[in-house]
Amino acid sequence: MRRVVSLYLPRWPTDRLRRRHGGSLPRSRHVVTALMQGQRRAIVSVDDEAARLGLTPGMSVAHAQSLLPDLIVMDATPEEDEAALFRLAIWCVRYSPVVAVNPPDGVFIDVAGSAHLFHGENALLTDLGARLESAGYRSKAAISDTPGCSWALARYGSTSLASPGRQAEAIASLPVAALRLPAEVVSSLHEVGIERIAQLASKPRASLHLRFGADVLLRFDQALGSLTEALTSIIPPELPRVELKFVEPIADPDNLQRVIERLCEKLCLLLEGRGVGARRLDLVFTRVDNVDQSVRIGLSRPYREPKHLAKLLAERLVLVDPGLGIEIAALTASWVEALAEKQTIGRHVGMRGADVDVSQLVDTLGVRLGQNKVFRLTPVESALPERSMKRIPALDPIQSVAWPKNLPRPARLFDRPEKVHAIAALPDHPPRMFVWRNRQHRVAKADGPERIHGEWWISDAELSLVRDYYRIETADGSRYWIFRNGPAGEGGGWWLHGVGEA
Repeated sequence: MRRVVSLYLPRWPTDRLRRRHGGSLPRSRHVVTALMQGQRRAIVSVDDEAARLGLTPGMSVAHAQSLLPDLIVMDATPEEDEAALFRLAIWCVRYSPVVAVNPPDGVFIDVAGSAHLFHGENALLTDLGARLESAGYRSKAAISDTPGCSWALARYGSTSLASPGRQAEAIASLPVAALRLPAEVVSSLHEVGIERIAQLASKPRASLHLRFGADVLLRFDQALGSLTEALTSIIPPELPRVELKFVEPIADPDNLQRVIERLCEKLCLLLEGRGVGARRLDLVFTRVDNVDQSVRIGLSRPYREPKHLAKLLAERLVLVDPGLGIEIAALTASWVEALAEKQTIGRHVGMRGADVDVSQLVDTLGVRLGQNKVFRLTPVESALPERSMKRIPALDPIQSVAWPKNLPRPARLFDRPEKVHAIAALPDHPPRMFVWRNRQHRVAKADGPERIHGEWWISDAELSLVRDYYRIETADGSRYWIFRNGPAGEGGGWWLHGVGEA
């Protein structure tokens, strides 16, 4: 299934100018670009402030300057804008191998095979928008099953995400202009009372075709997914890339797996010649209907071992819909790093202190479970137990920070301590019994307290934080880690923070 992002850059020309000229174009001044149209100079694009004050493309510069005397008018450069949009599309390859330019103000990105690397579609859209905003570009992006639906949502919709198979519902209330129709066709539809996309569905298709032309039904069907819309994917220059073309289309999974193995062998020879290894691979199958099916995998370290790479790519074949057959297969190393040494296959298990290569295991688990689910914990210099560790990538180097050996901790530490009801014989003594999760536990042995203060350098609220921790063993042999958040005289409550051997 396709999942296409439409990236919309409503102020692309003026945002580019502001970024290029920096502080010489202050935000307090309104900026427009203009070109000669016949005997007059007309506005081509406007920035946000100018648009809010009523300036629009097509307005004469003389008229605009009569409304805003301090208006900054700069020459429009459509060719440079389009070339810059192509460079932006190449940058968007970080999100997917299938990227197509949608001039004059947009980019299409098919993320069906790569969204998992960004922790989902919502996170991908958030990351894309944040990066563009930090660079000074205003943008809006939407995602759906089709380029047409995503284009409509990005420019006219109030939501940025259409559920799979729900294109009709997502765009039903949008104006017909959201179907990428020429202005004259939109005007003709308005004349007969058709203003919303939902109204088109109730009209006879033959009469729509006869009266308004073929574009109306074409764009309508493309937006709903009834008709496939191919995207012409760009190919970033100078990236290691290999390709296979087939005399007859192929669709059998076994044949596709053999194709992957051949591609990996050819690509690894190319990588070896350049002295680099792949950190990210993009596999793109082009079907006979000119639709690209993509698969992307990330690697924990640079690799050029063909068997390992082919195995990882084969894991993602379930995402590929071959349709009526695939006629072109291409494999690109879209992220490479220097790699001069010869690699060996790790055994994944070794003696304590042995230098064992587990990167292949990490890659395999990352492809199967998701990159965010393969990690290890590393110590953090913090007095509070819940802050004393953090997740890091599984193959990150070992840090110099270590947990103190004289402060034993439970086998399982809760992210958030759980409230318990406890009874202590004397103030500042460990509890004699406690109730946790509606079950009573009688304490047989206890050790403590270990007093931990808040980290005053973080915030003023930490100044009053005091915890007294006790390691306790119940009558049935279970062990727990319990604390009271304040002296007994001040009415501190009891909390359970961990269970297991301490």
